[in-house]
Amino acid sequence: MDEPALIRDARHGDLDAFNTLVLAYQDIVYNTALRILGDEDLAADASQEAFISAFRALNSYRGGSFRAWLLRTVTNACYDELRRKRRRPTSPLEPETEDGDEVESPRWLADPTASPEEQLDQAELEHAIQHCLENLPTAFRTVVVLADIQGLDYTEVAAVVKKPLGTIKSRLARARLRLRECLQSFRELLPAAFRLEEERGL
Repeated sequence: MDEPALIRDARHGDLDAFNTLVLAYQDIVYNTALRILGDEDLAADASQEAFISAFRALNSYRGGSFRAWLLRTVTNACYDELRRKRRRPTSPLEPETEDGDEVESPRWLADPTASPEEQLDQAELEHAIQHCLENLPTAFRTVVVLADIQGLDYTEVAAVVKKPLGTIKSRLARARLRLRECLQSFRELLPAAFRLEEERGL
């Protein structure tokens, strides 16, 4: 994919070029929104809004990591969703069926190559991680999602959330500590290597 050429063409109104960029980045954008918001429908809305905003603001892109630029857009869309959510009646963050029942193994967690037992274990672990993420303050949750799930470096995270590098490092350290403490409640679900690190005090 010739990303610079696609961006250039999209800036000139080429929708096919922009759609190619959307296809390349839709998974990372959606997964970021899902981890921050914890809800499939809200994540889909935020992702759609992020891409619409990105298309309208392409002329403001000044180079550098296009992925980080897109993730800043979806992070802002997530914050907008959270603000709207606070103004609406509270609804559970856990995914639900049309009947309102909580989904125990959401489809986005399924690994078709895993055995049923492995799929169940993975679903329970993902559920535990998402539960602990949702218990973090939004600012902490965002930096963990960007750095530890999406793999951005500290400088990119700082650019996405528009905070100093020192603030990012501080928030990540505190967020990781809280996550580690929270995940102790789900110790039996954690991989053996993680449990060994815990026993060694790492």
